[in-house]
Formats: sequence, structure tokens, C-alpha cells
Amino acid sequence: MKRYWRHLTALLAVAGGLIAPACASIGRPEGGARDMDPPVYVNSNPKPGEKNVKSTRLTVTFDENIQLDDAFNKVIVSPAQSTPPSVNANGRRLSVELRDTLVPDVTYTIDFGDAIKDLNEGNVLDGFAIDFSTGETIDSLKISGIVLAAENLEPAQGMLVGVYRADSVADTTLRTVPLERVARTNQYGQFTVRGLAEGRYRIYAINDINRDYHWDRSEDVAYLDVDLVPTVESIEVTDTLRSSTGTDSLVTHGGVRYLPNDVLLTWFNEGYSAQYLKDYARPTRRTITLGFGARCDSLPEVSVVNDTASARRLEPRADWLLAQINEGRDSMMYWITDSTVYGTDSLRLSVRYQKPDSLERMVWTTDTLRFFFKDPQQKQDKKKKKKKEEETDSVGADSVPPVALNFIGIKALTGSTQEVHLPVRVEFDQPIAHWDTAGVRLSMYVDTVLTAVEAPRAGMDPTNLLRRYFDYEWTPGAKYRLEIDSAAITGIYGEWNQPFKHEFTVKQLEEYSAVDFAINGLQPGEKAVVQLLNASDAPVYKAPVGADGHAVLRHLAPGTYYARLFVDRNDNGKWDTGVADSIQPEDVYYFAKALKLKKNWDVAQDWNLNELPVDQQKPLAIKKNKPKLRPGEKLKADEDEEDEDEWGNSNFMGPNFGGFGGNSSTLQNSGGNQMLRR
Repeated sequence: MKRYWRHLTALLAVAGGLIAPACASIGRPEGGARDMDPPVYVNSNPKPGEKNVKSTRLTVTFDENIQLDDAFNKVIVSPAQSTPPSVNANGRRLSVELRDTLVPDVTYTIDFGDAIKDLNEGNVLDGFAIDFSTGETIDSLKISGIVLAAENLEPAQGMLVGVYRADSVADTTLRTVPLERVARTNQYGQFTVRGLAEGRYRIYAINDINRDYHWDRSEDVAYLDVDLVPTVESIEVTDTLRSSTGTDSLVTHGGVRYLPNDVLLTWFNEGYSAQYLKDYARPTRRTITLGFGARCDSLPEVSVVNDTASARRLEPRADWLLAQINEGRDSMMYWITDSTVYGTDSLRLSVRYQKPDSLERMVWTTDTLRFFFKDPQQKQDKKKKKKKEEETDSVGADSVPPVALNFIGIKALTGSTQEVHLPVRVEFDQPIAHWDTAGVRLSMYVDTVLTAVEAPRAGMDPTNLLRRYFDYEWTPGAKYRLEIDSAAITGIYGEWNQPFKHEFTVKQLEEYSAVDFAINGLQPGEKAVVQLLNASDAPVYKAPVGADGHAVLRHLAPGTYYARLFVDRNDNGKWDTGVADSIQPEDVYYFAKALKLKKNWDVAQDWNLNELPVDQQKPLAIKKNKPKLRPGEKLKADEDEEDEDEWGNSNFMGPNFGGFGGNSSTLQNSGGNQMLRR
């Protein structure tokens, strides 16, 4: 069974065209409670469910004056229209003019989403839609659900959702054929695709930027890899009626429910960009940079092109370039190691790289590029040189001018306070050619006396040629001095370093907190990673879920955090997006409460991934796509930053000395779908 439902909230779709008429009483306002009710449908032409409709114009009357909010984007017609409809509001009347020719024997749906609201209070009529048919029959089945962002479970607002008949879907359908029936998500990410005939369907969601009703590779996309079969079933509905005396009574009557009504779509972006040479530069005399529109599977080939008009010819040695490739492999910095090349102000280089042809096959192409560099200090240096020559002449020919030396620049990337579990990092201003490890010394203050200790382990950052790190088992609370002797380091240009000194104090263990998550809900053998998030929903710490089902995050700075887990299918330690109609993105879950961590405390916390429906898991405090409020309405703030004993089953195991003790109890799965209450 595919995990696409994942205990999703069951959604109550608003049945378009089945809204009961009501009458409005007009009179002088006398104050009282604020109007919180949306406009009520009175009548329309054509009527909901009307057949054999020939007119392209629809009018709807409501019980009060209305206004439209972003009707161009929110109002959508199904089947998809090549020309957007004209939608206008005047008083109580709403009019829609379809600009495409009506297709015979087709059910049309005009879905207004949340575009309609009353004029005075702005109360939104959400989910209002009208169906009619140009033939003798009308299709009335529906598919409802919700669209969330795959990476962070944000509600997808205003996203296009549509279906194809399952037997019509081929490899290129999503990229070339408009969706057959469409809808848009509301501010909660919910949708209902209406007007469906019996049959099997494939469902998709896209952010249709160019409004062509099919997917382009740069657009966000979501899909299910199973067929959906819409059905309708009879149910009993219980309503509460209030009499004029204030007493309540329950009335049960028959109703219908359209299924499926719990479809979960999680959108992602493939990150596709056309491959091309985006930019190039020569930021310094000794470096050039290349930037590409997408990842380079094969690295570019760079060679010198001699200018036939120039008398000077450059014949660089074979290793004249040293490449530094960024992690995404879409940009490169090259260090020019041959002085005959970097000494030239104007370089003419040939760059051979891969780019797609008209059939999107990667082929090699070559560009000849000109790289200029004019040293802004050159003019000043000439003036200084001339002045020095004049000064030499004035003091005598036998005087020896001072020699200007260039040294390798070194700076510490870690401050005077050192994390107990991290290495000290330093950065140079050029790549290193030779390193004399005997010239690196580490000392520790013992009772104010500087005492030599074992040299730290040195290593190079694999993503940056300029950065090195020094790793050591630091003593908490101790003060250290790291020293690098003069000339212990030689750069690729033959320059060496001046003496370097960096003093720092290691944090005490009592300054940290820790969390041990006991994860329940993963499939056997399933890999996962837990991330701690800050108030901006950005990860700041992470740890894998071990074979015992625990994810332990240590050495945490005190503060308020949130937690997210992703299923790491390919075991690469990072969340991976999907591939349209082929590979689903990795599943994501949120811990529903905030974690308020204090100094010198360990927290053991149970986490049942399926305790809540997926659309209810993300804490409101870090949710960015919050629903718009009605006038006078206040959004109830999350209570996830209350005292620790309100988190659920969590144990506080302080003080924190790097270990956990005891066992925390397990949260019980509530089971089943829960109804979403707006």
C-alpha cells in the first residue's frame, strides 16, 4: 500500500451547486455582534446542475453585496480554458463570461475558490462552485484532498490540481497535454476536482506559472503513482437545530459523501535548469571563475588561445590551473599557477563544456572567452616605485632599497569561544602547496601556565581548497593556544606565512543541552534523519536515526527548537526531491510541539510519526503559509512553548554530561483519520 494517505485528515468537500437558497432581511442596522457569515447563494443562471446549456455567460445572485479577491488567479474553469474568463462583481450579482467556445456534451465547473467575500466585513465564501452541462447528462463525482510542500509540509496555496484519464497517460502527457479537469487549492492547501465521470484517474498538482495547464520542468509538481476511482456513498447526517426558545434538537437525514476525500499530494521541484555558461569573471589576477546554469556532470576543459595579432605567445605548463569545484558542481574557481599566464592583463581562453541540443541531448560545445584584469593598485604602485627611485638617487647609488615581501594570509574561522565537539577552522588566501606539520603547535593553560600538548589532527575541507581544520579532543572549560610557525606553510605561488597565533576557550559541558528522540512509525530497515529547526524552520542540528530507533542530538545550545524527520531512502544524509511521475520525494514528518531546551539538561522524547495526520503536524509558530483571518478573528497561537510537562511523554534527565538514562514511555497512536475543522 502506497504511503500517500499517511493518516491524512479526511476533508469535507463543499458540494458546488448544492448550496441551499436563503432569503436576506433588509433593515436598518442596530449594532450587535459582528457579522461573521459569508455571502449566501440565492439563485443563478444557469442553475446548478442545469443541462443543455448553450450560453457562455453565468450570473449568480447572493443575499448581500459582494466583492472579488484576485479573481483572475482564483477563479478556474474546468475543463481548462485557453483564454481566462471575465469575472465581475456588481452589488449582489456576480457575472462570468466564458471566452472559449463551449464543447458539446461536457460538464463544466466554475470554481470560485475563496475569491468571493462580502463587501462590508470581508467574510470569505470558500469552496463555492457551480456545475452545468452542455449535454443531456452531468458528471458529478469529485476527488478531494490537500497539497503540501514535500520538504516542509507548508500548505500549497493557489496551486493547480488536475486529472487525466488513467488510460490516456503516457510518458510525455504531463509535459504536453493540458489537464482534463482542474481546480485550485485554497489557503489551507485543500482542493476538490469536480465534474468527474466514472472511471480511473491520475492526479497531479503544478504551480502553472505560464498558465498552459500542463507541467514544465522548472515548475513545482506533485503526483500520485496510483490510479484513483471516484465514487459516491450514502451517509446519515446529523444536524443541530435551535428553536426560538433556545432549545436544541438533533435531526438526522440522508446525505452523500464523495470519495476519495483524503488525497495527499506533496509538491517538489526537480531543480531543473537549462545547462549553459551563465557567467565568467576574473576576480583577481590569479583566479578565474565559471558559472553554469545547472550541475556539470562532466567538468569543463579550459585552455589558452593565443592571439594571432600578438607577438607574445603563451605556452603554459600542463598543470597551469588548479580547480576548486563547489558542492553543486555548477560553478568553479580556477587558480592560475603559471606566472606567464596570470601576468597577462588580457587572457583569451577556450572553454569546452556540455550543453543540451534541441533534443535535450548533452553535446560538447566550445566558447572562446576574454578575461581582463586591470590591477587598481598598479597606477599607485608605479607612482610609489618612481618615488622610491627618486629617494634612492637622493641618498646615493649604494643604498639598498627595502624588499617588499608578500605573505600568505591566515585567519581563524572559529572565535575565541570553541565548541567542545568541533574542530578549529582556519582559512588561507591561496591554496597550500606544502605544509610542515612540525611547525604546528598546540598548548593548553594549566593553572595559568602554558603547557604543550599533543599536536592536533590537521585536515582539509573537501569543498574548499583554502580551508583547513585542526581536530582535537578538547577538555571542556580549558583554554588553548594554537600556533603556526613562520614559513611552516608554503602556498602555490611560493609565498609563506608569518607566525600565526589563535587563543580560545572551550565551552563547559554544562552549557549544552541534548535530546534523545525515540522514533516510532518507521518501516523495518527504513533509514531516517532528524533535524532540529530554529524559529525560521531552518535546520541547525541533525542526527541519523539509529538501528535502535533513537536519534540523539548532543551539544545543543539552549533555546527553543522544532523537529523534523525525513525518511532517507538512499541513505545519503540529506533530503532528496523527486522526479516527476517517476520518483516520489522523501517523506517528511514534524514533531508537533516546540522543544524548549535549557542548559545542563538531557531530554528523552517519544515521537510517534503517525500520531497526528500529516497536515496537522507542523507547529503553527513556524508555519509560513498561515490562513488569512476574517475581520475581528484572532489566530489561536500554538501552545507548544508551555512548560515541559505539557509536551506529552517526555523525561528530563539532567544534569547533562553527555549521556541518557532511563526509558521514556511511548505515545499511543490515535489511529484513523481525523476530521479537519476549519
